[in-house]
Amino acid sequence: MSDPAVSHRHIDLRGLRLHVAEAGPADGVPTILLHGFPEFWFGWRHQIGPLAGSGLRLLIPDQRGYGLSDRPKGIAAYHLDRLAQDVIALADACGLARFNLVGHDWGGLVAFWVASFHPERVERLAALNACHPGVFGPYLRRHPGQALRSAYAGFFQLPLLPERVLTAREGRLLRALMRRSSAPGSFTEADLDVYAREWLRPGAVTAMLNWYRALAQLPRERHPPKIAAPTLILWGERDQALQTGLAEASLDLCERGRLQRFPQATHWVQHDAPEAVNAALIDFLGRS
Repeated sequence: MSDPAVSHRHIDLRGLRLHVAEAGPADGVPTILLHGFPEFWFGWRHQIGPLAGSGLRLLIPDQRGYGLSDRPKGIAAYHLDRLAQDVIALADACGLARFNLVGHDWGGLVAFWVASFHPERVERLAALNACHPGVFGPYLRRHPGQALRSAYAGFFQLPLLPERVLTAREGRLLRALMRRSSAPGSFTEADLDVYAREWLRPGAVTAMLNWYRALAQLPRERHPPKIAAPTLILWGERDQALQTGLAEASLDLCERGRLQRFPQATHWVQHDAPEAVNAALIDFLGRS
């Protein structure tokens, strides 16, 4: 993972220490990339070079509970409001009044939440195979097929057992899930070894699962404001976990939203089709 074009540091955010990878020109358009489950900053490895080369200043944190960042204890520490506040605190620490925000999977949920509740901070928003948290519950109740796809999240609500299952045999199940849910060759054995090293850090999987556990406690009656920032949703249509209808429903919460489909890509669209995803992001984020 040693790339001379990527620098690393830890940033203290009022009691939380985040590990952040950085790339691109210091005077470039600030752009924060948020990974999902079960990745860390390394999940953007195919995007870093091209996006930085296009002139974007990239900030790529290990979100709380992941990688080399702190792992607060307790489910409440992973409430969406706290996750969103981490993004705002990171921007404040780096002197960014406004910034582009890009998120995949769970990182996309956080990005949507930030854009809804902190509209004055987000210049442009891009979400990759992620839906707005405000649409997930209502969609789930209307679409039984999505409920079946989301059954694994119910298993994650159990105490202790999911941690044991996911960490057994050097993370064998998580390795298999990533391999089987992606396009052939998107994750090499060497890639999965890098991920597994992070999963097996003390407390890592519990922190990762606490994101799911906290989401289940989100009040149903909370209605997030519409997103004012221009929004691009990139969607791999062979996603085994999320129906494309979630992307379409998310557009209803965006004042200026657009959906770009990738028919041959899976949930891991930035790994399956990196060149096409990079081109779409550069075109969208580079606009004035």
